[in-house]
Amino acid sequence: MSEPAEKKQKLEGNQLEQLKKHTIVVADTGDFESIKAFKPTDATTNPSLIYAAAQMPQYKELLTEAINYSKENKKEGDSEEDVLALIVDRLSVNFGLEILKVVEGVVSTEVDARLSFDTEGSVFRAKRIIDMYEKAGISKDRILIKLATTWEGVQAAKELKKDGISCNMTLLFNFAQAVASCEAGVKLISPFVGRIRDWYQSSTGKTYEAPEDPGCIS
Repeated sequence: MSEPAEKKQKLEGNQLEQLKKHTIVVADTGDFESIKAFKPTDATTNPSLIYAAAQMPQYKELLTEAINYSKENKKEGDSEEDVLALIVDRLSVNFGLEILKVVEGVVSTEVDARLSFDTEGSVFRAKRIIDMYEKAGISKDRILIKLATTWEGVQAAKELKKDGISCNMTLLFNFAQAVASCEAGVKLISPFVGRIRDWYQSSTGKTYEAPEDPGCIS
C-alpha cells in the first residue's frame, strides 16, 4: 500500500518561506530592522506605526532630521499645525527611504487620516510626499500613496492618478468601497480584515477560527 499523499509531501522552510512561494509578502510596520529580518517584497506604514517606531532610540536621527527639515522649509505665515504636518510628512518619507533600502518592491506612505474627508488637502499632502521622495532620488513608481476609502479619498486618488501617482486605499470595509476604488483606477486596495472580524465578533459574541474568519472571507 502506498503512503498517504500528505506524508509524501515534505514542506521545505518555515511558514513565511512557504507563503512567499504563493503570494507577495508585505510588511506592515515602521521598524525596518524587522523588515530586514523577514525580507518582504513590499512594505506599508501608517502614522501610528511611524509614531511607535520614532520612539525607538535607534531611529532618533530620522526624527531630528524631520524637525530640522521643517525649520528650513516652513513658509512665512505657517501655523504650528502646518509645521507639525510638514514634520509628519518628512518623518514618514525618512522611514520610507530607509525601508526602500531593504525591500525590492514598493512602499506605501499614508496621508494623514485627519484629511480623510478633505480631497484638496489629501492631494496637496500626497504630492508633497512624492516630491520629497523624488528629491531623494526615488521614483514615484516605487511609492504608493495610502488614502482612506472615503468618497473624498477616492476623488483624491482620481486626481493623483492624472499625475501618474499610484494609490493604496485603506480603511476599506465593504464591497462598495472596493468597487469605487477600482473605478478610480487605484493600484491597490487594503481591506481592513482585522476590523471586519472585530465587528462580527462584537455583534455575534462568537470567536472565529482562521478558516471561518469573516474578515478574510470578505
